Amino acid sequence: MNVSKKALKSELTAILEKTLEGLEAAHADTREAATHPEAKPENDKDTRALEQSYLARGQAMRIEALKAGLSAVGAMSLAATTTAKAGALIEVEDEDAQTVRYYLAPEGGGTKLAKNSVQVVTPVSPLGAALMGKREGDEVELTLAGKKRVLSVVGIT
Repeated sequence: MNVSKKALKSELTAILEKTLEGLEAAHADTREAATHPEAKPENDKDTRALEQSYLARGQAMRIEALKAGLSAVGAMSLAATTTAKAGALIEVEDEDAQTVRYYLAPEGGGTKLAKNSVQVVTPVSPLGAALMGKREGDEVELTLAGKKRVLSVVGIT
C-alpha cells in the first residue's frame, strides 16, 4: 500500500472543510431568505418563511454534525495498526480477485481519495461496520445492494 495515511487524512480534511464552507454559505443564504421582508406571509396559507426556517434548522444540524466529524477525523491516529479501526488503511480482495483499498474514517463515507484509488468508509456504514476489528487474513461476508459478497482482508496499515 504505497499511499500515505497522513496524505489521506490531509486530503479528507481538506474535502470536509470545503464541504463545510459550502454548507455554511447555503445556511447563511437560507437564514437570510427566511427573515427577508418578502418572506413575510401574505395570508394564513403562505408558509414560505416557515419552510425556509425548517430548511435552515436542518442545515444547522448538518453543519454541527460535520464539525463533529471533522474534529473526529483530526483526532484520528495515524499510527500503524494490525486491526481495522478509525484511521486504518485496509486493502481487501473480492471474489473476482479485484483489490480495493478503504480508509476507515469517522466522517466522509463514499469520498474517493488519492486519485480515486482509496474510498472512505465509516464505521456506521454496512461495509465499515463489517470491517471494524478485522485483521489481515480475515474474511468479511456482507450483503450490499442485495448481493452477497465475500471480501478477504489482505492488508492493514
